[in-house]
Amino acid sequence: MAPRTSNSALPAGPPGTAGSAGSAGSSLRGLLVLNVLLLALLAGVTFAPTAEAQNRARGDFTMVAGGVRGAQSAAVYIVDGVNQEMMAVNYNHNTKRLEGIGYRNLAYDAASRMGRRP
Repeated sequence: MAPRTSNSALPAGPPGTAGSAGSAGSSLRGLLVLNVLLLALLAGVTFAPTAEAQNRARGDFTMVAGGVRGAQSAAVYIVDGVNQEMMAVNYNHNTKRLEGIGYRNLAYDAASRMGRRP
């Protein structure tokens, strides 16, 4: 049997090949629209407002155990020398958690003692 030379007997190729010129244009348009949407999304993420952490120096901590007036358990006093803050915590045996007792801003206390505010 002789080979066929007519193109009409060949099956059509997949979309986007030379046999389907109309769908190639719509595929290209779809890809262009998709690229524009992705570019807009990238620009939105890039220029969106960002959350910034507080500008706080890394602390230098000292911990001292001591008593608390009116309490049966001792407390741990934690002093941050760099940020000039102090807090006191104690351990609750029932809940097995540390509980905050108090907080002081040492810079504020020192300034108010001298008659000026920071």
